[in-house]
Amino acid sequence: MDRTERFYKIDQLLSERRCVPMDALIETLGTSKATVKRDLEYLKDRLHAPIVWDRALRGYRYDASDPGASGYKLPGLWFSAAEIHALLTLQQLLANLGDGLLKPHIQPLLARLEALLESRDATGDEVRKRIRILHMASRPTRLEHFETVASATLKRRRLHIRYRARSSDAESWREISPQRLVHYRDNWYLDAWCHVRNALRVFAVDAIGAAEMLESAAKVVSERRLDAELAGGYGIFAGKELSWARLRFTPARARWVSVEQWHPEQRGWFEADGSWLLELPYSAEHELLMDILRHGPEVEVLSPARLRTQVREQLAAAVSRYTD
Repeated sequence: MDRTERFYKIDQLLSERRCVPMDALIETLGTSKATVKRDLEYLKDRLHAPIVWDRALRGYRYDASDPGASGYKLPGLWFSAAEIHALLTLQQLLANLGDGLLKPHIQPLLARLEALLESRDATGDEVRKRIRILHMASRPTRLEHFETVASATLKRRRLHIRYRARSSDAESWREISPQRLVHYRDNWYLDAWCHVRNALRVFAVDAIGAAEMLESAAKVVSERRLDAELAGGYGIFAGKELSWARLRFTPARARWVSVEQWHPEQRGWFEADGSWLLELPYSAEHELLMDILRHGPEVEVLSPARLRTQVREQLAAAVSRYTD
């Protein structure tokens, strides 16, 4: 019987009986007294099981008077895909906080996460070594103005920022009214009303070179308008005018793309030859272009004509770099 099985057998015995003597635990678990003691200590110290030794009954039992007794239960036999992703991601995020103001408060959380990860026949280090969470396309820059941006967003105050647009590499000063922070594809973005452009814009937080919170109140933009202009089209870079893209993926690529969600309102179906036809709304083309191009010859843009032309021009430009 492995350790995980022993944990569940101990839990079953303590739940079903008023009190369980050590001899009964040894006999049921088929192990030594020292091992049983180690298991009990682990359950108490690491998984916070309300186990106590009852001197009068000469055995172990659950302490019903323990404040945490009613909510205590062992983790499932194994984590689901979503649970292990959440646990390891949370552990990684907390561990990366360093020596900030939150450090004293997050240490108990980290210890609890470590205990959860170790509740199988593997240490937390072993779990992290065998299961990896890779964050792709993130820009690992220090967000030195994040606190100012976040504070202004929550306090509903305007910001004066120096911003470098990556599309043009041009730098400019903007006065903006922050609306909400968005974490998308492992990067932080700020939805804001730009008082220079007099329109809603999305700013990459890592491209903000300077930020000052102003005394003036931020312009308020409704959630409905934010969603209509910035969340209606494909990806984060959206706008008011929606177009619909129609893409055909080869039968070989269809096996992957048919189970992917590119947009909440997408439509897709298989054709007779096994190709996958995908329709989805978009506003700004550049992010959709990047995702189309990563499929190379396995996808064809059927419509609209403008998007089809853009993809053809991008592919032609790529081919031209490889001509002798």
